Amino acid sequence: MNPLLFRSTYRLAILAFALNFLVASPAHAQGAKGTIRGHVVDPAGDVLQGAQVTIEQSNASISTDAQGDFYIRDLAPGTYAISVTYVGFAPSNKTVDVVAGQVITVEVKLEVASQNEQVLVTAERAAGEAEAINRERSADNVLQVLPADVIRSLPNANLADALGRLPSVTLERDEGEGKYIQVRGTAPRLTNTTIDGINVPSPESGVRQIKFDAIPADIVESVEINKTLQANMEGDGIGGFVNLVTKSAT
Repeated sequence: MNPLLFRSTYRLAILAFALNFLVASPAHAQGAKGTIRGHVVDPAGDVLQGAQVTIEQSNASISTDAQGDFYIRDLAPGTYAISVTYVGFAPSNKTVDVVAGQVITVEVKLEVASQNEQVLVTAERAAGEAEAINRERSADNVLQVLPADVIRSLPNANLADALGRLPSVTLERDEGEGKYIQVRGTAPRLTNTTIDGINVPSPESGVRQIKFDAIPADIVESVEINKTLQANMEGDGIGGFVNLVTKSAT
């Protein structure tokens, strides 16, 4: 064999090997990584968009898309722990073995969180409401007290709207607005009204009842509705006896 031809062939073989190594190295490096593909659904099989998927080894977190899918790429071969959380559902933990150059598929079905959980809400009882309850308990007759704190806490346009919220009290309405009150289903004329215990005559001629829609809701300190009469009360309040307690200076 010609030495020059031999040398040329040898050099071409070395060059081809080097080129093949350079071209194959990136592909080999890329094939050393794996991918996790997941799909998250609820117990009915509907996809869950926005579920948080966390890899515990790296604390990396991603969210599922509109189809409930997620992709975790460029993972080194090994075992990974995946946690999937969604508000209202119990968390799900999966262990996945990643293989180089392969896509590992994970199906995650989240279960509804326990329905045995109890939520306890506590709040301080308003002082006016507590006073009203104690006055009702200590009264000798059937008494209903509506304090100013409760009146102001509700959207009452006038005193008729406030009194209409009490049990066994209904409103006689005029064009949709409360006007007169009816205690225990009796006619408005059978209910007597006083201010600080003093009888109040009706401003209208020919009627006995008071127009409560003309009285602002925040003008009184409290309202007392006596559903049964006592000996010291006027006998004309067959239906009930309403006493408006005015505010006093602090």
